[in-house]
Amino acid sequence: MAQHFFNSSGEWIAFRRHASDKYLFSKDGDWIGWFPWGNNIAASESGQYLGEVIQNRLLKRYSAPYLRYPGYPGYPGYPGYPGYPGYAGYFRIPPGYTDIGVEQ
Repeated sequence: MAQHFFNSSGEWIAFRRHASDKYLFSKDGDWIGWFPWGNNIAASESGQYLGEVIQNRLLKRYSAPYLRYPGYPGYPGYPGYPGYPGYAGYFRIPPGYTDIGVEQ
């Protein structure tokens, strides 16, 4: 079952195919990143810090943590249709974080 991620306003912005999937996709199905370190931190396709999952939100720290270069994961393939999760409601952003741009 797909795991959906939202911004602080409750809008759906990204998903992964299941909870242990290492690939991250936009709501349009475009590959936007992956989880190379086995935790809640996502990297872009090029290995740069993208953001972090906090509960069901995808947020970005103002000051990205230092992380080793993750390498390249390989192409993730077609993600399929993730369904529509609806609206998640408002979420208070923790200090030091911001929403990532939907276009990212």
